[in-house]
Amino acid sequence: MLDQTRSIAKPAAVRRRLPHDSADLHVSGEALYVDDLPEPRDVLHIALVKSEQAHAGILTVDNSAARSSPGVIAVLDESSVPAINDCSPTVGGDPVFVSGGVEFHGQIIVAVAAETLQQARDACQQIRVQYDPLPAILSVPDAIERESWVLPTTEMKRGDPESALAAAQHRIQGNLKVGGQDHFYLEGQVSMAVPTEAGTMQIFCSTQHPSEIQLLVSKVLGKKLSDITVEVRRMGGGFGGKETQAAQSACIAATTAHLTGRPAKLRLDRDSDMIATGKRHSFEFDYDVGFSDTGRIKALQVQMASNCGYSADLSGPINDRALLHIDNAYFLEHVFAKSYRCKTNTVSNTAFRGFGAPQAMMCIERIMDEIASNLKLDPLQVRRVNFYGGRGRNLTPYRMQVKDFVADKLFSKLEATSEYHKRREQIRAENLSGGNFRRGIAMTPVKFGISFTMTHYNQAGALVHLYTDGSIHLNHGGTEMGQGLFIKVAQVVADEFSVPLERVKIKATDTSKVPNTSATAASSGSDINGKAAQQAARKIKMRLSKVAAMLFDVDENFITYESGMVYADSHAISFDDLVAKAHRARVSLSATGHYKTPKIHWDRTTMTGRPFYYFGYGAAVSEVVIDCLTGETRLLRVDILHDVGRSLNPAVDLGQVEGGFVQGVGWLTSEELWWDKSGALRTHAPSTYKIPTSCDVPEEFNVHLWDGGYNPEKTIYRSKAVGEPPLMLSISVFSAISDAISSCSDYRRWPQLDAPATPERVLCAVQQITNEHSSS
Repeated sequence: MLDQTRSIAKPAAVRRRLPHDSADLHVSGEALYVDDLPEPRDVLHIALVKSEQAHAGILTVDNSAARSSPGVIAVLDESSVPAINDCSPTVGGDPVFVSGGVEFHGQIIVAVAAETLQQARDACQQIRVQYDPLPAILSVPDAIERESWVLPTTEMKRGDPESALAAAQHRIQGNLKVGGQDHFYLEGQVSMAVPTEAGTMQIFCSTQHPSEIQLLVSKVLGKKLSDITVEVRRMGGGFGGKETQAAQSACIAATTAHLTGRPAKLRLDRDSDMIATGKRHSFEFDYDVGFSDTGRIKALQVQMASNCGYSADLSGPINDRALLHIDNAYFLEHVFAKSYRCKTNTVSNTAFRGFGAPQAMMCIERIMDEIASNLKLDPLQVRRVNFYGGRGRNLTPYRMQVKDFVADKLFSKLEATSEYHKRREQIRAENLSGGNFRRGIAMTPVKFGISFTMTHYNQAGALVHLYTDGSIHLNHGGTEMGQGLFIKVAQVVADEFSVPLERVKIKATDTSKVPNTSATAASSGSDINGKAAQQAARKIKMRLSKVAAMLFDVDENFITYESGMVYADSHAISFDDLVAKAHRARVSLSATGHYKTPKIHWDRTTMTGRPFYYFGYGAAVSEVVIDCLTGETRLLRVDILHDVGRSLNPAVDLGQVEGGFVQGVGWLTSEELWWDKSGALRTHAPSTYKIPTSCDVPEEFNVHLWDGGYNPEKTIYRSKAVGEPPLMLSISVFSAISDAISSCSDYRRWPQLDAPATPERVLCAVQQITNEHSSS
């Protein structure tokens, strides 16, 4: 019946190139973020005292001078927490305030609340901490040597890789290090807690997971979930860094508000944010691959070790997703992968766009390049021969069938439109003529699984109110961090009612309106929240159709909606008039919707099942030039073709593809995290940590959404997720840099290059490969 009440007209809002719902507000500066909200009377401002040791016991904390400082209202530490001193999203181990000893340089020991932020900062300078230093583990090799883990080691195996390796015609062993990445969102971590009546509290927080903030604040304060309300209108970027990492700031602000009875706000400055919050996991890979004369992989063994930091956070599912993406777009018949989750005395690493998959895909793409170099084949040819195919070559290592594979089609089209072969021949000819500037080109695919590997997160709720004037109020569980989720879901609701998009008022994400929400992550925001909102709208629409059927004495199956009008056989009534009549007939004009992703199942004990509803695909060709005297690189041209199914909003999706790619380029080329021997992060500001700028975007940047895109699964309007998959298209840049370096050996060797490919690393790789070539 729900499908029968749908409009016969083509969608009016969905699939249109519409601007972000807050675009005008962003440009004018009128968009309100947490730190822009009017501060309540008597609000307190919070500053933090952070550890100056990576691993140490705490002998004393002298805060007597701080307590008597001007404007100071409260000094908080572990003894101030009303209930449970832990803000972990999973297995525990993330104290709100240090308990007993510190486990990384920058861990929060004390918070000071004062009348002004400057007073709070001044008081923090007067707090003296005495440490009892302990040995610190600061690297993955040290953690492996000392068997230091945050979680048990996990394995995934299919076939008989040992025997297949022994029988392979060719065999390569190698290693790759892939660095981490700071989220560098424009808006730092910020929360404001406002006490309300009867012991309840309102939290305004920049978070991707309002319900988790609600849960953790209630745990820390010893209150019921219904006592805590969390509201998020928008974030100034998240990228995964505000999925779990927002909790500590929220819990400190809430604890302060609870103890003082006054509103409290904590906003981290850039240095504190980078020092105290987790990042993308760095990985180290060791691999052993056997392959045929054509480059087809016969067997693969890989050991992957990630730096998880001092606690588990989300390292379990992140490393699981890395295991599930070691194949990328390639069929691996015999494979064994082992995942070490290393505990070190560094900040606890966390979710970041791609969630472990980019690191694993870097490994398999490096392997493809090395195979091609070994066999003197075009890497594109090697990638093609290893693609997933028909029967017998469509099963992933975790036993999920790949039924929607389109990477080969994307490759074919992009191969032609980018003139890949012509350009590759020209580049190789020029490089072989010598010179200090060498160009490189590479083409790489993306296959990315869409769904949370934590199966119960694959659900969403929505609330839709239809007012008597025909205007619509929309709430759902997703959060807006600049990615365009809100406009997409609003487009869905507008089309369900066949009214102009302007009728739909987008409201803040609010745990009192839509409860028990999942994080806005895993690229699933539009999929699950769009479906939930659609269901809520259809419930109301069904009630309106019944009213129209009674009004005109027709079967409700003949009621249609189009362009603000409702048609009943030969009769017509405006949408607004029908809504008013429904209200007078005492018909409910409010509804909730709930959606859960179908078909998925996952057995983590055996690492088998169907963890993903479908896959997102893309392909990219990148051309670079390197300076062999300095190691500097420049991105010259990029051609991208990405599959987003039938796009809900092509303008938003195109922006996501471009932005994700550029963020990936930063991860793989310039964004280097560096800790000194004491465990202190030294790249903690824009002066030392280099994200891409407008100057790093290539002059020729050809980005297109695949016009043949179609999601075979029943997603919202047959669209596909777009948030995370484009980031991995940037691997083509890293491969192109390696290709350029390889030319220094006349393409006889593939360079040993780790990520990020900074000028220093590129220069070292050039010198090494040149020396090896000269001595051979």
